[in-house]
Amino acid sequence: MVDRTGERLLDTQGASNAGLEGVETQRQLVLRAFRRHKLAVFSLWVLGFLYLVALFAEFLAPHNPHEVNARFTYAPPQVIRFIDTNEDGGWAFRPHVLGYKVEVDPVALRRTFLEDPEAKYYIHFLPEMQRGDERALWGLFQLEHHFVGVDGRREVMFLLGTDRLGRDLFSRLIYGTRVTLSIGLVGIAISLVLGVLIGGSSGYYGGRIDNLIQRIIEFIRSIPPIPLWMGFAAALPRDWSPLQIYFAITIILSLIGWTELARVVRSRFLALKTEDYVSAAWLDGVSDLRTIWRHMLPAFTSHIIATATLAIPGMILAETALSFLGLGLQAPVISWGVLLQEAQNLRALADAPWLLSPGVAIVVTILAMNFLGDGLRDAADPYGENH
Repeated sequence: MVDRTGERLLDTQGASNAGLEGVETQRQLVLRAFRRHKLAVFSLWVLGFLYLVALFAEFLAPHNPHEVNARFTYAPPQVIRFIDTNEDGGWAFRPHVLGYKVEVDPVALRRTFLEDPEAKYYIHFLPEMQRGDERALWGLFQLEHHFVGVDGRREVMFLLGTDRLGRDLFSRLIYGTRVTLSIGLVGIAISLVLGVLIGGSSGYYGGRIDNLIQRIIEFIRSIPPIPLWMGFAAALPRDWSPLQIYFAITIILSLIGWTELARVVRSRFLALKTEDYVSAAWLDGVSDLRTIWRHMLPAFTSHIIATATLAIPGMILAETALSFLGLGLQAPVISWGVLLQEAQNLRALADAPWLLSPGVAIVVTILAMNFLGDGLRDAADPYGENH
């Protein structure tokens, strides 16, 4: 006699386990929905490239960003030519740039840079460092080679032109990537901690604590940002080093930028604390900290990440505005906002429009971060069309 009940039970359990194997976790659902957002995926690659440039700035920059060359002030960008002619008249793949020849306008006494077809400077990968251009990657590892350049000490390669002191704008743009993008990350990290702690306390406890925190947020948001930045900048000691000013500006931006994130966290806590699993945790005697950390925050971690990603562009624009107005970072620190100070002179801008290159980099970065934030927000929305 065979017991069919046990066989049916085993068959039912096997079918249930097979069904569970096809169930995706929340992380897998978010990742699958994010991959469908092609613009966000492309923006992620763009931002990954920019942060790699910031990470290896010393290796990638063709010139010392502080090197002054009075012979090439306001020199225009050079075009890379990939095809060269051989001695026998044939064609060869040899990337190079043409040198400059200078003509002086006898009336305006203004120098004009023209291409010199006779001066060809061939581009090489991993050339040796020139004398006087010692660099250390992250301040730790001394470099003997950099990524790309031309041979010789007097030869030049200015892919984005030069500024009023003859400094290579392309190298300065690469170095400025590190400062500008790191301010966005460090600033949003501080704002994220403040926003989650303060906004979470406001939404979780409610009552007088909620009213007090909300009034503080409204007071901070009612202050005009530029006068507030000017007041903070004026309070900074003038004898501080550029590194100290960098951290001070980061903290200032974080103290101003946490309010929006705090309101987002508060609204989510107000909705989540009425859920059954949160009430069950209270009835089970779970502490407030454990209830928040283990039960409430994981429910909208993806939403916090998306909100933080959308807040990073605001940090970058604030640093750029402060530095452009002369209230933030100052030379010798190199950031995109500091580089845009060169574009304040309309006469110089008319003769050297390539000085706006940092502005183009800012626009590309802000758009990429906004597209990435939109993609993360849509992917994290459980009621979205992609789920």
